[in-house]
Amino acid sequence: MRADRLVAALLFMQTRGRVTAAEVAAELEVSVATARRDLEALSAAGVPVYPQSGRGGGWALVGGARTDLSGLTATEAEALFLLLGPVTSGNPATTVAMRKLLRALPQPFRLEAEAAAGAVVVDSTGWGEAVEQAPELVRQLQRTVVRRQRIRVDYLRKGERTPREVDPWGLVDKDGIWYLVAGTERGQRTFRVDRIAAMEVIGENAPRPADFDLSTAWSAVVEEMERNRSALSATVLISARLAPVLSHQQGRHCVLEGPVEDGRVRAQIAAPTPLMIAQQLAGWGAAVEVVEPESVRAELVRLGTELIAGNQPASE
Repeated sequence: MRADRLVAALLFMQTRGRVTAAEVAAELEVSVATARRDLEALSAAGVPVYPQSGRGGGWALVGGARTDLSGLTATEAEALFLLLGPVTSGNPATTVAMRKLLRALPQPFRLEAEAAAGAVVVDSTGWGEAVEQAPELVRQLQRTVVRRQRIRVDYLRKGERTPREVDPWGLVDKDGIWYLVAGTERGQRTFRVDRIAAMEVIGENAPRPADFDLSTAWSAVVEEMERNRSALSATVLISARLAPVLSHQQGRHCVLEGPVEDGRVRAQIAAPTPLMIAQQLAGWGAAVEVVEPESVRAELVRLGTELIAGNQPASE
C-alpha cells in the first residue's frame, strides 16, 4: 500500500513541480506527518527529491527530473487491459495504441497485462445474425465530437426533414441504436443517428459546457424516457412461480409488490398506453389476471377477439 502511495506522491510532484507536505497530504488523503515521511523516504531511496527551506519552500525534483512509471499497480494494469483487449480486437489503430501502452508499463507488469488483453473476446452478435458494424455516419460524428466541430444535420421526424445546427457533445450506443447528445440554441438535445439524413461540418470550436459529463447526461435522458414510457400502470396478479419470469421480461417496467391471500403475487406493469400493456401481457394467457384499469382489460378482450376471428379453421 505504501509503495502505491510513494508512486502517487512522485507523480503528483511531476505535475506540480514544487509541493509542500501539506499539499501532498491533501492529495493522498493522509496526515501531514505521513506525507513528510513519504517524501523523506523517496529522497532516501535515491529519487532526486529535495526539501527547500524558507518562505516559498517545499519539496521539488532536482532539475525537474521525471520517471517513466505509469503509476498503475499490477491489479490496475490487469483491469485496464482486460477492458481494452476486446475493444482493440480487429482494429489496427487501437491495437497499435495498446502496444504502446504496454511498453509504457513497468517491466514486471507487462506479461500479465498482455495476457489480460487477449483473455476476453466479446461477441455481441446473436446466433444466425450478421455482424453489425457501426454506420459510417457514426464514425463521422465521432470525429466531430473529438474535434469539437459544429455541424448541420437534416433530421427526420414524423416524416418531415428539418435542418438543425448542433454542437456534438457525445455518442451513445443503446442496444444497437446510436444516439447523438448535442448542444443546440435551445439547450441539450438527443438525436437518433438513424434519423439523420445528411450531415456537414460548418465550423470549428463548437462550445461544450465545462461541467458536461456524457454518462451523467445520458442517465438523465434515460430517466426521462423511462418516465414517459411508464405513464400508465396496470395492477396484475401472477403465480409466485412465474413472477420472477414476468419481472425479468418487463425489466424496470415491472414492480413486484408482494403476495396476496390466494398465494399469487401482485405486480405493477407500466407502459405509455393501455394497448401497449395489453400487447405485453397477451402472450401470458390465463397466467396473468389484470385487476385494473378497465381500459387494459378491454384492450385484452379486443386483442383476443381479433385473434379468434383471424384464426378460425377453414370451413369445409
